[in-house]
Amino acid sequence: MARAVTLIRSAALSDVAEYAYAATAPAESRLIFLAGACPLNDDGSTAAIGDYAGQALKAVENMQAALAASGASLQDVISTRVLVASARQEDLVAAWQVVRDSFADHDVPSTLMGVTVLGYNDQLVEIEAVAAVLDS
Repeated sequence: MARAVTLIRSAALSDVAEYAYAATAPAESRLIFLAGACPLNDDGSTAAIGDYAGQALKAVENMQAALAASGASLQDVISTRVLVASARQEDLVAAWQVVRDSFADHDVPSTLMGVTVLGYNDQLVEIEAVAAVLDS
């Protein structure tokens, strides 16, 4: 299956980042803008309370469900923004490792940010994404 997303790397930038620095999609692609994926269970309760990695995993699972409903998958994501309710770098890294591992070789441009608070009780992680697909 042809993919719309092309990841771009630059020899002029550090290779220490675990993601591509840019990505493109052709004009004929359909863009999908996902709301922030939250670590919520089916009943609306917050999953993995107190666990940054556990909440990141649940948020990725919920993002995959939203992508599937849109006719897409993680391989169609063109960029992400990972929000972590913490001022501690190790908490951000714990969430990031789950997101990075979930995307595997499709290391899309990403922003990882510590924030003061997120919208649901006990919520520690939220993941925004944009995807692009070529409809046949």
